[in-house]
Amino acid sequence: MAKQRRARPRPTLPKARKLPTRSRTEPASASPAQRTRPHSPAPAQPPLPPLVRTTYIEAVALYEKGLQALQAHEFRQAADLLRSVLTNYPDEKELHERVQLYLNVCDRQSGPQREAAPSSVQEKLYAATLALNAGEYAQALGHIGEVIGDEPFNDHAHYMRAVVLTLRGELPEAVPSLLRSIELNPENRGLARQDPDLEPLRRDEGLRQILDTAFTSPRQERRRGAARTRR
Repeated sequence: MAKQRRARPRPTLPKARKLPTRSRTEPASASPAQRTRPHSPAPAQPPLPPLVRTTYIEAVALYEKGLQALQAHEFRQAADLLRSVLTNYPDEKELHERVQLYLNVCDRQSGPQREAAPSSVQEKLYAATLALNAGEYAQALGHIGEVIGDEPFNDHAHYMRAVVLTLRGELPEAVPSLLRSIELNPENRGLARQDPDLEPLRRDEGLRQILDTAFTSPRQERRRGAARTRR
């Protein structure tokens, strides 16, 4: 009788170890220490620059208007504008030093001693012209008198004196100055004929004959003399 074979027991295989699963966001090369490290926070954004104060913008605009008036030699207006920067914007200390500097300039220029007394003949004539245009006839005559004292043959000074005296209504006193200016420079004859400031002299009946003689050019006198000899 044949022997029955016993079935050999199958060897038991070791159970497969379950590998740890990687996070989808974790890199493959991350070490265990890296896997357990918490994520670092995102870097902080730099702070925004401080906003410019609206009062500073307004103060600068007012300051620039003051400088424009100063450059135009409007010293009183410039001083008012610059002072308003100090009073209306006391917190804008950055501007105050520059404002005070230009305020000192305005005070010197608008004060009574803002300009030195004229010394040369040209400066005195210029000062006389400014005074004449401003209607300050006494001051203009003072400057003109100084010029005539320095240069008695200055025809322009004599002419200006005639103009000032005419504007003051002192017509008889103006005639000698006008005649002297024409004597020193015959070109003043044509100027005096059309000068509107001398219109009262040309209208005066008593002075017209004197002025007509003065306004007659030497060339016309020679022509009249030649006509008389032909007759």
